[in-house]
Amino acid sequence: MKKQKGFSLIELLIVVAIILIIAAIAIPNLIKSKMAANESSAVGSLRTITTANIAYSTACPTVGFAANLAELQVGATCPAASNEIDNTLSTGKKSGYSFLAYTVTGTPATTFSVTAQPQTTSSGTRYFFVNESGVIRYNSTAIATVNDNALQ
Repeated sequence: MKKQKGFSLIELLIVVAIILIIAAIAIPNLIKSKMAANESSAVGSLRTITTANIAYSTACPTVGFAANLAELQVGATCPAASNEIDNTLSTGKKSGYSFLAYTVTGTPATTFSVTAQPQTTSSGTRYFFVNESGVIRYNSTAIATVNDNALQ
């Protein structure tokens, strides 16, 4: 009787089952890691926006803070303060988050606030907020405001 070389169907099915079990364990952790990375990127972007706004208002004290994110990159109102943020962040979308900038009062503008919202439920679970104070705040259920929890 000849002995056949190779794997039996049962052996292949066992290997496939083991691979599927490992994938079932690893994929949720991968998704959580991606969400954590997106949230970290959003916080870093808010820090960048805050620093850029301070540099912008220092370069052009008669203008104050920038009216929007695009102004921090283009510098149309204040050419001396162009290129404070990169092109990607100036569009208001980066790493699964949307950034909305609002300049609030006066000429020169003395206050600003920026919110960061996840674009999808798999992008992140927290909403972030920063204003001229530089304190980044978050809310897990709704758009963050000045009254929410500060990041530690």
